[in-house]
Amino acid sequence: MDREKIEKTKVDFSVQPMLDAREKTQKAVSLIAARVVPGMLEEEGRELADQILSELGSNKRWHRSWVRFGENTLKHYGIPSTPNVRLKENDIFFLDVGPIWNGYEADFGQTFTVGNNLEMDACVNAARELFDRVKAYWENSSPSGHELYRYAAQEAESIGYPLHLEQANGHRLGDFPHAIHYKGSIASLEFSPSRHLWVLEIQIKHPRLPFGAFVEDLLV
Repeated sequence: MDREKIEKTKVDFSVQPMLDAREKTQKAVSLIAARVVPGMLEEEGRELADQILSELGSNKRWHRSWVRFGENTLKHYGIPSTPNVRLKENDIFFLDVGPIWNGYEADFGQTFTVGNNLEMDACVNAARELFDRVKAYWENSSPSGHELYRYAAQEAESIGYPLHLEQANGHRLGDFPHAIHYKGSIASLEFSPSRHLWVLEIQIKHPRLPFGAFVEDLLV
């Protein structure tokens, strides 16, 4: 496995624009989430996400915007949602957006709840806790990508929320398009992913109920 080839960037690549793109995307997700309300169709949520990203200055995405409501929070990346799902008064949803800002890719995902559902709130908190544990393991131990996700699965079981991955195994990011360098996942890496070039993804499912939670962010 050729690390230099897999982590290649353009000659003029710079870390700061990656960090700026990350910050703008986090802001966008907060703005989108604040306008997602009960009664809204998931399709309307996706339109809202794209509208806000465009208003903030990102008119191009390296991947489509994903907005998942309720039962669709169990869907893996790239799998179409069950159509015409409305957000309920007490419900869960996640956002996953991949805008491009000034030629640099971003990718950020976060799960939210509306109303009052303790099981959903606990699932959101578990996803965040698991993400933080896995990121800390990466920072402190420099594991290979394969080992990183083995650890994620182990920690997920320990907190009672099974890892729900398939298409959410982490991936490259960078100056657009990163895919010319590598299309595989973090989980397939034989080396430890470098800072500022990889996105860590965590998706879990509730052990008994039909919903899940998703978190992803750039490893910085």
